[in-house]
Formats: sequence, C-alpha cells, structure tokens
Amino acid sequence: MMNPAPVRASTQDHLDIEDVRNNLFILKDGSCGLILQTTAVNFSLLSEGEQDAIIYAYAGLLNSLTFPIQIVIKSQKKNIGSYLALLNDQKPKIKNPLLRNQLEKYYLFIQKTVQENEVLDKKFYLVIPFSNLELGLKSTLSSTVKKRAGLPYDKDFIIQKAQTSLIPKRDHLISQLTRLGLQTRQLTTPDIIKLFFEYYNPESGGIDFGQASDYSAPLVQAAVSPETPHET
Repeated sequence: MMNPAPVRASTQDHLDIEDVRNNLFILKDGSCGLILQTTAVNFSLLSEGEQDAIIYAYAGLLNSLTFPIQIVIKSQKKNIGSYLALLNDQKPKIKNPLLRNQLEKYYLFIQKTVQENEVLDKKFYLVIPFSNLELGLKSTLSSTVKKRAGLPYDKDFIIQKAQTSLIPKRDHLISQLTRLGLQTRQLTTPDIIKLFFEYYNPESGGIDFGQASDYSAPLVQAAVSPETPHET
C-alpha cells in the first residue's frame, strides 16, 4: 500500500509580497513601495565645519518630509572568495620576484584577516511606501481584504496609482540626499527580487538575476528535499 504524499502549504503563501514589477514591490493588501539604495558618509573623518554642514543638511531633509520613509541597514558577512581567487590567479603572471613576494604577503594578510575577524558588508536603503488607503480603501475594507485572496484592484491600476504618488517623493528624497553628499539610485525590478531572495535565503550566496520581466522561481526555496512516498 502506498501512502499519499503529505499536503504542504507553500511558504510563499505566507509572505506579504504579491509581486515585483515596474521597479516596485506589491504587497498582498494592495500597498506598494519603492526602494532607494544610498551610500554612506564616514562622519568621524570629517572636519568640524563639514560635520556641521552635514547635520544642517540632514535636519533640512527631515523637516522637508511630508511622507513616511523607512531606513533599512543590511549587514551581511562579506564573501571575498572571488577576490582571493583573483589574487591567486595573478601570482603566476607577475615576473618581478619582489612584486610577486609582496602579492603573496598581501594574499596571506587578507586571508588571515578574514579568518580572525568577521568582515561585514553594509548596505543602506530607504523605502518609500504607498498605502492601500491611497487607493481609496477604507480601513475596515482593508482588514477584510487581507483575509481574502487576491488584490483589491487590478494590478496595473495599483501600479499606475503608486507611481503617480511615489515618483515625486523619490525625486524629492534623492535631491535632499544629494545635498548630504550621498549617491542614491532606485532599485530596479531584478535588484528588488535579488534583495528579497537574499533576505529570505541568507545562505544562497550571490545570485545574478537577469532583466527578464517574468520570474517563475519561488522567492523562498525549500530547506530540504520533498519526501518521497514510501510503500508499506
């Protein structure tokens, strides 16, 4: 007798993310958002005058905001395996014995540093949300929508409304961040998918998502292989 395969609910069904399209992420309740990635400033290395200028510019940014934003700092252990492999490949190509010796010492230094210390790669993001209330939904209806499957409106309509609201906010925020000396860019659709995928699959390593508009792979991968039915 063969036992039927156990019924499993997909982890994907329990995520809030409905879709990623047009450089926006869409949640299952109809709300959306865009993500900006920005650089950082080493504040302690600035002169006193430069620090004061940064503080005043940052205060101006906060006072200019008429909409909510979310600041996200992502810390991840840096994988420098490819860098070490690159250094190792360069050793036979260097003819000068002195330079080759210096490269070997540098290679060993980097290798030892990574083994003895946790080298972290920090990235900084700003999220600008678009609430489903801006679609015309009331709070009571919003709570009802969360309980039933499907978006409250057509996806194209939601994206159009979200872009109309978010693009001016994005431009304003980028302008204010430029005054702080920060370089900012909006994440594209593949960037957002990669960010979410790495967040939900921290052990996956670097994955390069192409520019294709459709993705069929699940955002979250199974930690173990499905059980095979067994006979009794």
